[in-house]
Amino acid sequence: MKFPIQDTYQLYIGGDWQTSASGETREILSPLTGEKICRVSEANEFDVSAAVMSGKAAWPNWFMSGPRKRQAALMQAADRILEEAERFAWLETQNTGKPWRESLANVRTAVDRLRYYAGAIRVLEGNLQQVSSDVLSMNMREPLGVIGIIGAWNFPLNMFLGKIAPALAAGNAVVYKPAEHTPLSTLELARLLGEVLPAGLVNVVTGPGRTTGDALVNHPDIRKITITGSVETGRRVMAAAAVSTKQVTLELGGKNAQIVFPDADLDNAAQGVLLGAFLNQGQVCTSGSRIFVHRSVKDALLKKVLALVPMLRCGDPYEKTTNVGCIVYREHLDRILAAIEKGRLEGTEVLTGGAVQDISGYPNGLFVQPTLFGETDNASTLATREIFGPVATTHVWDEEEEMLGLVNHLDYGLAAGIWTENLGTAHRTAQAVEAGRVWVNCYNLFPSGAAFGGTKASGFGREDSFETLLAFTQVKNVIIDNSRKHRTFY
Repeated sequence: MKFPIQDTYQLYIGGDWQTSASGETREILSPLTGEKICRVSEANEFDVSAAVMSGKAAWPNWFMSGPRKRQAALMQAADRILEEAERFAWLETQNTGKPWRESLANVRTAVDRLRYYAGAIRVLEGNLQQVSSDVLSMNMREPLGVIGIIGAWNFPLNMFLGKIAPALAAGNAVVYKPAEHTPLSTLELARLLGEVLPAGLVNVVTGPGRTTGDALVNHPDIRKITITGSVETGRRVMAAAAVSTKQVTLELGGKNAQIVFPDADLDNAAQGVLLGAFLNQGQVCTSGSRIFVHRSVKDALLKKVLALVPMLRCGDPYEKTTNVGCIVYREHLDRILAAIEKGRLEGTEVLTGGAVQDISGYPNGLFVQPTLFGETDNASTLATREIFGPVATTHVWDEEEEMLGLVNHLDYGLAAGIWTENLGTAHRTAQAVEAGRVWVNCYNLFPSGAAFGGTKASGFGREDSFETLLAFTQVKNVIIDNSRKHRTFY
C-alpha cells in the first residue's frame, strides 16, 4: 500500500496553491524512518494576511447560501473523504507513525464530525419576543467571520476536520495552521475540500508557531482563535488575542486520573487503564496516566494490567496486529525518555517498559515501550507534569476524600475515568472530580455531540458538540416597531 506525496507543498490560499512570500520551506521527517517525507512552505505575516483576506471575501456568500446548501456541501465533502479513507489513513500513519488501523478509525471519526455538524446546522435557531402588540424583538445567530485555528500534532486529521466542521457549518471561513511536524494529511484534505467547497472558505498556512501562529493570532480581522496545545502556548495565545478582543477556545493539556474503586470490575478496569494510558502512544491530552487504585485491589489490578501488556504490540504500523506506534518527532522522544529517567532517579519502581523499543525494519523509528511505574509519590515530577507519552503512574488510596483531594490537586482539569459497579459512587465521584470530561467504566471514547473540553489550566470552551456550533456564532438583535408612532424619551 502506497500513495503519492508531493515533494513540496505550498500554502493553500483562496482555493489555490501559493508560494510563501519568503520562499522558505521546512523539511518534514518520518518518525518511522527518519527520512524526508516532503517539504512544506513556511508562511509569514504577509501570507497569513492573504489567507485572511481570502476568507473575508468568501464567508458572506457562504453564509447567505443558507443552511440547506451548506449542509449539502459538507455532506458531499464527508462522502468524498470516506471514499478515500485508506489514502488519508496511509498519509496519517506516514506522518505520525501511529498504527494504520488506528489512523483509519480516526478518518471515520472525523467524517462523522462533518456529518454531525452538517445535520446540526439545520436546527440552529434564533428566537422571537413579542414586546408589545406593535414591537417585535428578534435574536438571530450569525457567523463571526474568519476563524483562526491552530492544530496539534497528535491527531492532525481529526483535529483539522473536527475544528473546521462547526466553523464552516455556522457560515464562517477558516484559516488553519497545522502543527509544524504533522501537516501532511491537512494539506491533502485541503486539496480535496477545494474541489467541493467555494474557494477561500478553507485556507491552510504552514509554518512555526512563533511566526505563522503569531501572525494568525495577531491579525485584526480574525474574530476567533481556537487552539489545541500546551498550557504555556494557550496562555500566550490568550494574552495576544486580548489585544484585539478576539474570542478564544482553548483545549490544553491534562494530567488525568483513572480512579479504581474496590467494587470495580477489575478485568474491565485493567483493559481501560491500558487504553486510557497508552492510546496513541500516550500522545493524548486526555491520557489517563495517573492510576488511583484502592489499596484492597491494587495487587489484583496491577497483576491483570501487567498480564495484558504483552498484547500491546509495538511494530510495523501497517501490520494488522500492531496496536502501538511511535513518537511523532525526535525531540519529544527525548523528553519522554528524560521523564522516565527522572522517575527512576526519584526512586519510583518501573513495573514494565521504560526504554526505547527496537523494531525490525525500522532501525531509526521513534518507538518507546509502554511504561508503567509502581506506587508513585503524588508530589513527584513524574506525577505532576504532563509527559504526553506512553507513561503511567500508580497511586494507592484508602480514604475517598483524601484521594479526591489528590486527584484535584493539580492545575489540570481535562478528563478523568471512574471504575465502579455502584451507580451512586459513579455519580458522586463524577461531580467531585474537577474535569471537563468524565468517563465511567470506559475511557477515551469521543462520540460526536458529547461536549469536550477542560477546566482550570486545561482551558475553556467546548468542542465536538452543539455548544461548539453556538460558539462560532454571535447573536444579533433586531427590534421592529410596526406602530409607526413617534416615540419620545420620558
